[in-house]
Amino acid sequence: MPKIDFYLIPEPSETKRLVFACRLIEKAYKQQHRIYINAENQATAHQLDELLWTYREDSFLPHNLHGEGPEPAPPIQIGYDVVPEKQRDILINLSTTVPEFYIRFARVLELISNDAEAQATGRERYKFYRAQRHEITTHKLETQTEV
Repeated sequence: MPKIDFYLIPEPSETKRLVFACRLIEKAYKQQHRIYINAENQATAHQLDELLWTYREDSFLPHNLHGEGPEPAPPIQIGYDVVPEKQRDILINLSTTVPEFYIRFARVLELISNDAEAQATGRERYKFYRAQRHEITTHKLETQTEV
C-alpha cells in the first residue's frame, strides 16, 4: 500500500509547481528511485520534459516521455493518459484525479498549488486516499526553496 505525500505549494503558479516537481524528481533520482510523472495532459508532459533539461544548468536528470527514447528506459518517465508498464517506485501525480494504477507504487506525491481549483481537486484526492486507509503526510511549504 503506497504512502501518500501532499505538498502544498504557496504560489498559484503552474510553472512554480512544475519547478518544484523538478526539484522533487532530482532529489528522488539522487536517491536512486525510479520515477513516473503522471501529467494532466500532453501540454503539461511536454512542458515538464523541457523544464527538466533547463531548470538548473548543473543538473542532469535522465528522462523521457513515455514511449519515446532509448531502451532500457531511463529512471524518470513522463506520461499522460497511459498506464506505465515498467515498474517505478515513486509516482508524482500532476493530474487532477487519482490514476487507477497508483496502487502499484511505493509512494505517491501530490503537488497542490495555491489556487481554488487545485485545492478543490486536491481535497477530493485526499478524501479518496483517506477512504482507502493510506498513510498520508501533508507538507505545507513556506517557500520554493524547500524540498
